[in-house]
Amino acid sequence: MQLFRKPARWAAAAACGLLAAAALPAGVASAAAKSTTPPVPDRYRLQQLDWQPCVSGTLECATMAVPRDWYHPDAGPSLGIQVSRHRAADPAKRRGVLMMAAGGPGSSGYQRPARLTKLSPKLSAAYDVVSFDQRGVGASTNVVCSDQDKVDGFFNSGDLRDRSPQAVRATFERARDFVADCERNSGGLLPYITTDQAVHDMDLYRSLLGVDKVSYYEPSYATFLGAYYATEFPRRVERVVLDSNVDFTGSWESFLVGQPMSFQRRFEQDFLPWLAKNDATYHQGRTPAEAKASYERLRAALHDHPLDLDGTVITPNHLDAAATNAMYSASDRFRDLASLMGLLEHPDSAPADAKKKVAEKLRHFYGANFFADFTAVTCGDTPWTRDSRYWVAKSAEATRSTPLAGAMELTYGAICANWPQSKAPHIKVTGKGLPPVLMLNSTHDPATYYEGALRAHRGLAGSRLITVDDGDHGQFQTGNACADTYVENYLLDGTLPAKDTTCAGTPLPEPAARGRITTR
Repeated sequence: MQLFRKPARWAAAAACGLLAAAALPAGVASAAAKSTTPPVPDRYRLQQLDWQPCVSGTLECATMAVPRDWYHPDAGPSLGIQVSRHRAADPAKRRGVLMMAAGGPGSSGYQRPARLTKLSPKLSAAYDVVSFDQRGVGASTNVVCSDQDKVDGFFNSGDLRDRSPQAVRATFERARDFVADCERNSGGLLPYITTDQAVHDMDLYRSLLGVDKVSYYEPSYATFLGAYYATEFPRRVERVVLDSNVDFTGSWESFLVGQPMSFQRRFEQDFLPWLAKNDATYHQGRTPAEAKASYERLRAALHDHPLDLDGTVITPNHLDAAATNAMYSASDRFRDLASLMGLLEHPDSAPADAKKKVAEKLRHFYGANFFADFTAVTCGDTPWTRDSRYWVAKSAEATRSTPLAGAMELTYGAICANWPQSKAPHIKVTGKGLPPVLMLNSTHDPATYYEGALRAHRGLAGSRLITVDDGDHGQFQTGNACADTYVENYLLDGTLPAKDTTCAGTPLPEPAARGRITTR
């Protein structure tokens, strides 16, 4: 999200039209979804995937053709979806297909099986692990909006905390210009970059793999995607794990306006106490209040005198963006942010290579391709308030009370308020007809906040929630042995806890070596 950065038996199955026809339903099976698609044309249903080595030979990749619009599959050009697979390491122990997807929305997902199978030999032996780049993203057919300079202008121009009439007016003007670019540059594609359309791509992929059911694991936005897939295709899922959950029972607007609170909570309750505890290393104050004052002094200095760092002009927005990013993972990002504060305070004493790496890292808050897909999905999936006065008032309060991420709220609200009216169907996630779903979430997750995860858990009947007592975003394969055990036991043996339970969190990191500047 925001901010929260894919055996011979398969080839035979894809080539066998009768098998593919038997595995692929003519339309959506779930009444809860309230969306039914027509029969899938043969040119999609009977296609053969041409698998080729990719990702340094660890995976196989292919391009899958899908309809632009699953509700009118014969209208418009086909889209290309990059798909990938990692065959089960031990065919004798193979129990099925584990599908993955990427977060964002806007991130590439096709390389993800390489990491999962490397870190989990048991899952690598038991599953053919597969993934894909969602429509609009990466190596699949892209949605295109503004160029990188225009996207940078949203976040690097002026100070996002500026609530003057001129600044607010400029934000709306940039938003309208961005939406016009999306409509102009993406042609007729824009209405079809939605989660609902993507889950139909997923089910075509399942059928071309020649299997009746898939299991599923992924974190962040991919929980939204997985919940929609399970709801629309309940007979096609076996075991589902949703890690760090978007509240998929509500709207994108209701979810995203909750993020400023959770980023501020993570910053003030986790990062600032950690920074104060390590004052001997970072010299930002011995109490959380002193550390926060140091951050605000640095921010004010960048407001008054932006810093030219190896060609990148660093503004207070860059500092806030770096701080927001650091909240995702304490173990590898808290030290980076603390060191960055020191470098920006004393740039003349920093090594040249460190300044160059920091400048490269801070240059773009969002890549243009990521931001195009992020806005297309979040603005197009569910309805948004279109009253500009509402967003001016709402974002003013967010900027005042939760400024770290709240200052960006007007940008997102202004774009979605001006987005073309979407025809995406309303998908009501209930858990009806599904096997039990395993969910994980940390209590201080900044991007997929715990309150939203609880709403999603309550809305998904029969689910089990593992609550992790820390603030990291993403729990499986991030160093928490308790979370790893629950996920692997479920995916391998179907073992679930009898009721909701907890895992201890991962300890906060030790400070960096004295004098060291990290530029990861």
